Amino acid sequence: MASIFGTTGFAAVCGSSVACSAAMGRVAVPEMIQHRYQPGLATSTVAIAGTVGALLPPSIIMILYGIIAQESITKLFLGGIAAGLITVLGYIVVVVTRVKLNPALAPATDEHIDRAEKWKALWEVWPVVMIMVGIFGGLFAGLFTPTEAGAVGAALACLVALCKRTLTWGRFREAILETLLTTGTLLIIAMGASLLTRFLSLSGAGDFLSSLVIDAGASTFMVLLIIVLIYLLLGMFLEPIGAMLLTLPIVLPIIDSLDLSLIWFGVVLTKLLEIGMVTPPVGMNIFVIKSVVGDLVNTGAIFKGVLWFLVMDLLVLTVLMAFPDIILFLPRVLG
Repeated sequence: MASIFGTTGFAAVCGSSVACSAAMGRVAVPEMIQHRYQPGLATSTVAIAGTVGALLPPSIIMILYGIIAQESITKLFLGGIAAGLITVLGYIVVVVTRVKLNPALAPATDEHIDRAEKWKALWEVWPVVMIMVGIFGGLFAGLFTPTEAGAVGAALACLVALCKRTLTWGRFREAILETLLTTGTLLIIAMGASLLTRFLSLSGAGDFLSSLVIDAGASTFMVLLIIVLIYLLLGMFLEPIGAMLLTLPIVLPIIDSLDLSLIWFGVVLTKLLEIGMVTPPVGMNIFVIKSVVGDLVNTGAIFKGVLWFLVMDLLVLTVLMAFPDIILFLPRVLG
């Protein structure tokens, strides 16, 4: 449960599920295994908790979706908060239920940590809190846009590193190179998606597909069910950003023709894409955790442990789709 909360907090300054799983995997998994937690439970918990990184702001997937769908990124962030918190609650329920049914999965420990040590450990996370407050405070107060928030976050991170005297020229250069590589990759994918969108618009394919759905007389439920199944299938083989950018030019006109909120759909889509991060055979979060733990746990055990959480994910997804106001409440009030 602590690792889930820790991953959620880290997600608030990261925006990437892979990065969340990698960072928390190095911290939490060795500790749990050392305290005789069942390895499958320890690794699968961190792997699945990493998916919250794309639901809570600042989500990279939501930023790209907002740009393509021409929707407010701030409203998408607000909608993602409710979805992310419900997802976290669902994961907590799974952990508690499994351990209640089988206490051997996470045996109690006699180790006692006094309050002073807890406060000392909590003080170490002040950089995360400062960056999170700086980004979200300015973003929701309207001081800067989501794009500018990225620059503010980077500046705050550099400031923290300078204060802690951990920022060297070599590390700064490495961070710049990694940023260029990541940004360059995303831009190339986005350019391809933009070209596809223009082609579909000029050819009329998007309007044709929309009219095809309307003329077929398919109910909204059936259309959404088909879209969900398509994204769950794509998630097994494609990484989230690629799957989203390739399909949005086709899916968005259909969603628009059904008079559904594109803010709501953006959050639901993010949830769908993140489920694909832990589904076989190409569950990126699973392989990230595997690379962290090495030979301590085999890949099959991690996938097996994740299945319990996937059931909860599908339940949460059903609730979010059945009750859109859960997602849309904050965007309406604060957006």
